[in-house]
Amino acid sequence: EFRRVLFRSRPRSQRRRSRPHDDTTLDPVETDGLLAALHEVADAVGEALATVTDWGPSGRRDDQYAADLVADEAALGALSRLAPSVGWGVLSEESGIVDPERDLVVVVDPLDGSTNASRGIAHFATSLCVMDADGPLVSVVAHQAIERRWWAVRGGGAFRNGRRLDRAVAADWGRAVVAVSGRPPLDADWWQYRTLGAGAIDLCLVADGSVDAFIDMSPSAHGIWD
Repeated sequence: EFRRVLFRSRPRSQRRRSRPHDDTTLDPVETDGLLAALHEVADAVGEALATVTDWGPSGRRDDQYAADLVADEAALGALSRLAPSVGWGVLSEESGIVDPERDLVVVVDPLDGSTNASRGIAHFATSLCVMDADGPLVSVVAHQAIERRWWAVRGGGAFRNGRRLDRAVAADWGRAVVAVSGRPPLDADWWQYRTLGAGAIDLCLVADGSVDAFIDMSPSAHGIWD
């Protein structure tokens, strides 16, 4: 729905028309700049999280922590400072959407896995994705507890800490290790499963081959930022 709203809200004269719709060739300077900006935003959030002393509830809604607000403030500040010349809109889990009519909109979960972070479990991240009318364009998921990042550019591949990802698909479901969100069934027939509590990281673990699949058993718990 967000993608439909994003595309509908842009005047037809502003929609990208310099390349055929199915051509994913990108200007490398443009995407490199966007990627660098997302890394800087993730850095800013990491620095802000290092100063957090209150890991309790925010008092604003049941599933929000004070640290979520700290992370969101850092992310929004960096996104504003690093906006390209054309500007970009922002959709944040914590503060909603601003300027959805822009050609580029950054979807951000400032602190994915905030319950983990609040309990001292080292599995939480900042998730960022620049969207255009065709969908995801440039994305970064920064693990904020260890030195690990994943990123991808449309048409340019995906990477973990600079290494291109080229994973093989597990053929034997009976030997698969599966990350899940929510309560798993008792008769899934996989080998093992993990419930890790940070969907963005879990998806990246599939991409880099650490786990063989991710299954969302609780779809109502997730939004577009996940």
